Amino acid sequence: MGATTMRQVAFGPDGRAESMHLVEAALPVPKAGEVLIRVDHAGVNRPDLMQRAGKYPPPAGASPVLGLEVSGHVVSAAPGVTGWPVGTAVCALAPGGGYAEYCTAPAGQVLPVPPGMSLAQAAGMPETWFTVWANLVDLGRLSAGECLLVHGGSSGIGLAAIDLARLRGASCIVTVGDEDKARFCREFGALAAINYRTEDFVARVRELTGGAGVNVVLDMVAGDYVTKNLDVLRLDGRLVFIAFQRGARAEVNFNTVLRNRLVITGSAMRPRTVAEKTAIRDALQREVWPACAAGRIRTHVHRVFPLAEAGAAHQLMESGRHIGKILLRVGASAG
Repeated sequence: MGATTMRQVAFGPDGRAESMHLVEAALPVPKAGEVLIRVDHAGVNRPDLMQRAGKYPPPAGASPVLGLEVSGHVVSAAPGVTGWPVGTAVCALAPGGGYAEYCTAPAGQVLPVPPGMSLAQAAGMPETWFTVWANLVDLGRLSAGECLLVHGGSSGIGLAAIDLARLRGASCIVTVGDEDKARFCREFGALAAINYRTEDFVARVRELTGGAGVNVVLDMVAGDYVTKNLDVLRLDGRLVFIAFQRGARAEVNFNTVLRNRLVITGSAMRPRTVAEKTAIRDALQREVWPACAAGRIRTHVHRVFPLAEAGAAHQLMESGRHIGKILLRVGASAG
């Protein structure tokens, strides 16, 4: 391989996006069960913003460098790791360290680049698809013929959820913040897109479902949305939380839960064990990757920034003006 140092993104003690900058660092060394990847692109995700702001510390043993998903090529592996020859084009869910020229990841969290996708598109797959599969399939039990409501429908998670619903034979309604996003989501495959700034999503969902409501809600908002989410669920509905953008506390009338036999659940991906993530990886490779080859699964890339402009990428995500994935270009042309 030759190189012993690399560039990676660091940030200042104030945690501001403007403080992000490149530094020289030693190449990471793959620990037992890991592979080392020369990073081509890295995905930008909201947990990265939270970690930068001091609200989402990395778990013990994980790299403190930002970045939870990458694409690139395998350059080495720890002793005993098989199945990932040097040079293999891969994407991976990383425990951290993605905003760098080299990144380690457990072999059980590595996937081949999806057929028909570029390395850039592949970088936007792991964090979103591990998340939607674990929460909508494993926890939410989304099934054929059901209806799903997704908040933040134009985000990377939201677009993946639209694709997953279609793959499972379900329909998907989304909420978004403006008409351009609503139009995009409908064209992407959503049954309907509700502008939450101009419409009451509870009333609109009831209208769209003939008063029945939806089977599953995927929520990253929480706060004052919690009661509204319960109100749009039909009998035996499931409310699945993946984030709390409006706060983790809410006052709930549990009569609704008892009357309609509702399930309230949710999960975060980063604290899960490697074994749990490997099981999700295996399900994705079995159920989703063939759909990529058939052109049924897409990654919409909104914008790609050079690694040196990671701060600008974070500012764009904070603005909410994007649709789909924001990526960092990490290869030699990144500048």
